[in-house]
Amino acid sequence: MTAALLAGLLAGYGIAIPVGAVGAYLVAVTARTGWRTGAGAALGVAAADGLYALLAVVGGSALVPLLAPVMGPLRWVSAVVLVGLAARAAWTAVRVYRARTLARRADGAAPLTPRRAFLTFLGITVLNPMTVIYFVALILATGPSGPATPLDRTVFVLAALAASASWQLLLATGGALLGRTLTGPRGRLGTALVSSALITGLAVHLVA
Repeated sequence: MTAALLAGLLAGYGIAIPVGAVGAYLVAVTARTGWRTGAGAALGVAAADGLYALLAVVGGSALVPLLAPVMGPLRWVSAVVLVGLAARAAWTAVRVYRARTLARRADGAAPLTPRRAFLTFLGITVLNPMTVIYFVALILATGPSGPATPLDRTVFVLAALAASASWQLLLATGGALLGRTLTGPRGRLGTALVSSALITGLAVHLVA
């Protein structure tokens, strides 16, 4: 159970840490509407991450017996996918930082209520295919050593959900206290590079 807990936490933080378009929008909304609305938005993002973690665990675990004969090569393929995601995130962050062409969100929209913010950010994050690709690759790569029992799978999903929620709430707090500091060039570059390093470490651990 401890292994599933740690894996869930690492997976949750790995997908949550980069301050991309959704994270930048979360901070901007919080800066404009206040912490309560930002917290609702943060929990919406975390709920989507938790949902994808659940789908990845259930689907990945069901596929493991069928993929057992090719589990070795599949582990390497999944590790390559994770490294690719990390490299893509890092490359994009560096390119955007150098170009100074960060996307800006319009601030003229009507303020969101906490409930509307939750539903809005849940929908935005669910539409992000990178989240489900990341979780599926991770679960398939871990194979038999991953969360196999119902308890382990539950712990993994809850840990991923808690990790994502804690980071998104931190972004919301940052939006309330620091405005859009984390959405500036250095903030987005730093968080993207940290996330890329974390995902790369996970990939290396899978094939070590």
